[in-house]
Amino acid sequence: MLSSLFFFSCAEKKTNSIALPYYNEPDFTPIFIENKSDVNKKITHTIGNFSFLNQDSISVNQKRVENKIHIANFIFTSCGSICPTMTKNMKIVGDSLSSDKNLVFLSFSVTPWIDKPSILKKYKERNGIKNENWEFLTGSKGDIYKLARQSYFAEENIGFSKDSTEFLHTEHFVLVDKTKRIRGIYNGTLTLEMEKLIEDIKTLEKEKE
Repeated sequence: MLSSLFFFSCAEKKTNSIALPYYNEPDFTPIFIENKSDVNKKITHTIGNFSFLNQDSISVNQKRVENKIHIANFIFTSCGSICPTMTKNMKIVGDSLSSDKNLVFLSFSVTPWIDKPSILKKYKERNGIKNENWEFLTGSKGDIYKLARQSYFAEENIGFSKDSTEFLHTEHFVLVDKTKRIRGIYNGTLTLEMEKLIEDIKTLEKEKE
């Protein structure tokens, strides 16, 4: 009887808990929260406001991701190392969840002085990306680097205190929930990690507000 009660108690606790952790610091220490009502008190970090041009020279700001799940990464079109693989892997996720209108992909250029909107548009076309919810963004280098390092924790601790004079290069994909809080980090060069990312996105979609 006791074992049955223990099993029921654990099952109930698991059902009521929030499945994915939150990340409040650039060291990506996971914070698990049992009750949704505690989130605002315990999780203070959110993605900051931004405004950049996309591949169609249309201004895109934080309103694009309000009340939507989004994934961010940081690339440059002339990259010959990890960026092509990252774009290919992000496309796996984008194609798998192409019907999800509440999911947005943001690829920020870390060489915005080169990657003008027309260059980004060609890059998107060259990679066969047709997902309308995938934005390639360019703008002020300082603004992009600050957003990457201080909002998305793009390079974890090693990048948090750097400024735009130091080149930003990271393989991370960052998963952000509908309240602009970080919920996952993934190695964008590994196909296997995309399976986990897709699974976590589906978990977030089921999460109650």
